[in-house]
Amino acid sequence: MITRLSGNPIIGIEDVKPSRDDYEVVCAFNPAAVRYGHETILLLRIAERPKAKNDNERIAPIFDLESGTLRHIRVTTDDPDLEDSGDPRGFRYRGGNYLTSISHLRIARSNDGEHFSIEDRPALFPREPYETYGLEDPRITPIGGDYYIAYKAVSETGICTALAKTRDFKDFERLGVIFCPENLDVALFPEKIADTYWALTRPVPGFIGRRGIWLAASPDLLHWGRHQPLILPRPGLFDGAKTGASCIPIRTDEGWLEIYHGADDDDTYCLGFALLHPEDPRRVLGRCQAPLMTPEAAYETQGFYPNVIFACGAVVDDNGTITIYYGAADTVTAASRTSIDTLLNALV
Repeated sequence: MITRLSGNPIIGIEDVKPSRDDYEVVCAFNPAAVRYGHETILLLRIAERPKAKNDNERIAPIFDLESGTLRHIRVTTDDPDLEDSGDPRGFRYRGGNYLTSISHLRIARSNDGEHFSIEDRPALFPREPYETYGLEDPRITPIGGDYYIAYKAVSETGICTALAKTRDFKDFERLGVIFCPENLDVALFPEKIADTYWALTRPVPGFIGRRGIWLAASPDLLHWGRHQPLILPRPGLFDGAKTGASCIPIRTDEGWLEIYHGADDDDTYCLGFALLHPEDPRRVLGRCQAPLMTPEAAYETQGFYPNVIFACGAVVDDNGTITIYYGAADTVTAASRTSIDTLLNALV
């Protein structure tokens, strides 16, 4: 049903130049993807951390709004106020939650969709109060002549979704927060449906409710409402614990094809897919029973966070071939191919 590219992983940490000399790249993953002229463009999430670190030290890099530079919170492992769960991605200290790396968004370009050149400098780097812990997991949606980028904006006040746009992937305009904490995995539909913009979202209930895909509507891409659950976890299946939108919905003759990610109770992330009504995305017409992809290759089962396939973008060729770009084990970028017909036939 799906084939991994033979050159996987197509982008590794060794392929990316750090944004500053005293930092190192630890992850290059979860890219948005879009066709732009003759190029395939990826907008990579690049996670970096300071090189200078003692073995008994945890460091949190944070963007400082006043100075416009990064500052560091350093905590020794014997500090009684340190709460360390063993997760390498973060720690808790004196009532605050911190990340051990900070992410920005970086452009990679390709003429064949498989071999990429990566720009040396960030395209979008922390700048706003809602971005002090970083920018993560973008999705790119072309609408008209603009390319809208929905991304996770992380700060001490929480994880929200912000929006930016560009026409040329050189200059970017931030449009601000569009979903308050904690609402993630936002994928905008590439056109209006019934004179309305739509988005797949993933609110995170803190007490009651399942973590699944919801739908929201907007008149202008900035103000969102009419929220409702859409593709929720199914206990006992590969997506029994969590679901979230992965790629931008793909218009087909049968409806909107959505490739999404699902996690089970062991926190293994797989890819699934569903079909939404072409004129009413509130209606789910079909949904896979088995996963499209499960972590199997070494680069998917071993890494910064193992057993993860997490896609944020796909490119569709004129013949219906879908190239899915995904983060593997929260470390590197890989790609796989399937087709619209293959997925639609699997839903029959």
